[in-house]
Amino acid sequence: MPKVPLSPAGLPPTLGPYTHGIRCGDLLFCSGQVPIDPAHPAGPVPTDIRAQTRRVLENIKLILTSEGLDFKHVVKSTVFMTNLAEFVGMNEVYSEYFPQPFPARSTVQVSALPRGASVEIEVTASYTA
Repeated sequence: MPKVPLSPAGLPPTLGPYTHGIRCGDLLFCSGQVPIDPAHPAGPVPTDIRAQTRRVLENIKLILTSEGLDFKHVVKSTVFMTNLAEFVGMNEVYSEYFPQPFPARSTVQVSALPRGASVEIEVTASYTA
């Protein structure tokens, strides 16, 4: 199956040699998103975990909607956090975006994220879900 790269309009440029997403067959693999505001890509990252999580999920939403998908199509997510003590705040916002049945999810604490972010989220979505 061919890989189709996706770089939807409205998202900030990637921070390295990767695309925002890849479609391969019936799956969409979204690269991890950090809380960069597309309207101000060089601007500061919000400090509050809830604001960061909302910005990340809004960026993911741009990728999904560019392909005619939404959060109900997500089958797996991975959340990277620099401080698991902020898990409750991240989870509150996360639960506003994903309908039941919730996707499979892993949450991992990491030592650092790009741009000093506290959260990064990647998702895999199914075009047939």
